Amino acid sequence: MIRLSNLEKNTSAIVDCVEDTQPHDPIAQRLRDLGFVSGEPVRIVAHGPWRADPILILVGSTRFALRRSEADRVTVREVFGR
Repeated sequence: MIRLSNLEKNTSAIVDCVEDTQPHDPIAQRLRDLGFVSGEPVRIVAHGPWRADPILILVGSTRFALRRSEADRVTVREVFGR
């Protein structure tokens, strides 16, 4: 497993889970509500300058700009050959 925030640009992956950093983590719940759920394909579209915030992520046909700290909550399995 790898953190979504550690993927390189144009890398596809499958969401494994969104981890709560505290009990009833509102940010983790919001990510799940937005579609970051187990089995969902994601792709890194772009990083901010010098790999800083934000990270542009494609989930389904929707793009999201996440802070690195938010993307750190999502663990994924990298998909090779895409």
